[in-house]
Amino acid sequence: MDSEGILSVLNPEQREAVVHEGSPLLILAGAGSGKTRVITTKIAWLISELNYNPSSILAVTFTKKAANEMKERAVALEPRSSWSQIRTFHSFGAYFLRQYASDANMGLDSNFTVYDDDDMVTLITKADERLTKKDASHYAHLISLAKDYCLKPDSLELATVDDDPRFPEVYEAYEKRLRATGNVDFGDLIMLPYLILKDNDLIRTSIRSRYKVIMVDEYQDSNVAQYKLLQQLSGYANENDSKAYVCVVGDDDQSIYKFRGAEVQNILNFKDQFPGTKIVRLETNYRSTSEILDCAASVVENNEGRLGKKLVAARGQGKKPALVFLPTQDDETEFCYSLIEQAWEQGVPYSDWAILYRTNAQSLGFETEFLHRKIPYQVVGSLKFYEREEVKDTIAWLSFVLNPRDEISFRRIINKPVRGIGNKTQDNIIEAGLGRSLVEAIPEVKLSKKAREGADSFVALVKKFSTLLPDVPVSSEAQTLAEQAIETEEKESIRLERKLSEFVQSVVTESGLEEFHKEQDDVTGSQKVANLEELVNSAVLYPCTKQGLIDFLDHINLDRTLDAADENSGETDRVTLITLHNTKGLEFPRVIITGLESGIFPRDGKTEAELEEERRLFYVGITRAKDELYFTNCSIRRLYGKTNPMMPSPFLSELGDDNVRVLGQKPASFGSGSGSKDPIESKYCRGANVYHDDWGYGVIVRTEHSDEGEYVVTVNFDTGGYKKFLPKYQKSSLLIVE
Repeated sequence: MDSEGILSVLNPEQREAVVHEGSPLLILAGAGSGKTRVITTKIAWLISELNYNPSSILAVTFTKKAANEMKERAVALEPRSSWSQIRTFHSFGAYFLRQYASDANMGLDSNFTVYDDDDMVTLITKADERLTKKDASHYAHLISLAKDYCLKPDSLELATVDDDPRFPEVYEAYEKRLRATGNVDFGDLIMLPYLILKDNDLIRTSIRSRYKVIMVDEYQDSNVAQYKLLQQLSGYANENDSKAYVCVVGDDDQSIYKFRGAEVQNILNFKDQFPGTKIVRLETNYRSTSEILDCAASVVENNEGRLGKKLVAARGQGKKPALVFLPTQDDETEFCYSLIEQAWEQGVPYSDWAILYRTNAQSLGFETEFLHRKIPYQVVGSLKFYEREEVKDTIAWLSFVLNPRDEISFRRIINKPVRGIGNKTQDNIIEAGLGRSLVEAIPEVKLSKKAREGADSFVALVKKFSTLLPDVPVSSEAQTLAEQAIETEEKESIRLERKLSEFVQSVVTESGLEEFHKEQDDVTGSQKVANLEELVNSAVLYPCTKQGLIDFLDHINLDRTLDAADENSGETDRVTLITLHNTKGLEFPRVIITGLESGIFPRDGKTEAELEEERRLFYVGITRAKDELYFTNCSIRRLYGKTNPMMPSPFLSELGDDNVRVLGQKPASFGSGSGSKDPIESKYCRGANVYHDDWGYGVIVRTEHSDEGEYVVTVNFDTGGYKKFLPKYQKSSLLIVE
């Protein structure tokens, strides 16, 4: 495609971002503004028009799905883009470490695997046996957070993560144990490349000579370690280094992953950290109508920590969003059902609808209602495939065959099925083999007869499996074909004689795992075997070599953070139930944001910075909607086994009276001009707690005026009954209580 053809589909602001060169560039891309089109077009433009070597371009993002889409679209515009490095951050970190870790004397095994959260907890308990699993889980979280900030155990700033005096000691013991295994955790995939580049001039010079362009997608989701790595890769960390062309794309209003280590200051301060930065704002929104965008803008403008932009709808005005006030959460689920069912009867598919909520627990009411009403639905956020027991067992076997120093994998598989090797015996073997092959250490450890038989059979299996994996490098041409097949899932693209699936099947069968899981029980066992079969199938795209297994495990380990939405995707017509955090990057024609009560969303006790992130989360939810948007609020909600009166979320008042149409009865405590000057009405308002001698405790769920003008309240009592009262005449028997 010629240059004008590439640019012809872009609006003026998108075009400005694509053709920019020279100084660092921050593309501030609003929701639905076509950022993926811009970044992929820019990659093609750099290659086709500015003659950049494709292999000198590095583009990173945060999910495998996003990386695949970016590469696919860039290649469609410019086929030579296939030679560019388009990866996830963690995939690039793994690639980098396999290239340079040995040169940097990090103590890593060249065949390292990546430990997940559960593996970290296990290793911590072995590094410090005084810790309970709960304590170890707490420290694992702190260690991950420390690595997100590139803090080592001896860093003076470690106390900013947590001032627990034991933390540095636990962290140091864990690191020592981790290095002895030769493996890495997810934090290492970013922190270790940063440390290598910072401390090794030769490697840094080599990297700087290779990558002339570095692009980062979803930059608002980056953490401090990723920012530091970007500075090192691009040359901006060292005054005398040559500089790469740096382009980052992101939206400060959609930074919602602080709990994962994301740092919104990275994007807010980018222009200061990369001198000479040009900012291009993408403000034309192609997803939502202007009525929906007005709500989003009205809310997010209350945040102080933002660079600022104003989205303009390309699709016109649309339907005004509805703010719905309801008595109880049961009324909320009934309202959602009725809305969806009425639309379905008029030809609107169920899949047009998404119900959003702040916490997973809120899905239960909708699930119960929809099951009863026979409404098809999917809950996004179920157990991921690679987290299932039988799958993790097999992955542990594969990892251990590659790296017999792997303590975590060894502990998971050595006694499954039972081989008479308990925890104490495992400890003795690991103590004898720490830092070297545990297979070599097993014969040196004194064992009981039963344990010796089990251990010897285990060693024989490992050795046999190792012989099934030739350490033969695949030709570069074959490797390229394999990578293309993996990325595009075009199996016919690869023509290697033996498939890795044959090896995985051997491990599953001969290790005893297949029989072990099959025998657990008929129902669960059959499902587990089916999952094992699926794992075997997924290995068919890889060659049956050691490198093939390394690539397969990298694919698995680096994909464990895939959005649950990917796992639940399908063609069936069903309503989506999903947390607000999981909606990032998705869109739906019709959206209902539920549970908009203070204490639910936002949660109580938030600092101002945390409240700003909660507000950004609300903004993300609003901007998922294309055509219709609803907000629901309940007067009372069952929480922790009790019925509680609820106040409307403060975010609702930020929507703006002119931006929403109100359905149901607006609480007296909500909105300007909605209160009453009558002291009785002010006292006996919706949401107030009451006590009655005959009925007990309850909550006022409805207020109204009778035809005669009398003020009437409806109370929902804890006993489950609903009663109406005239407070003006019954205030002595209907008491307001705290």
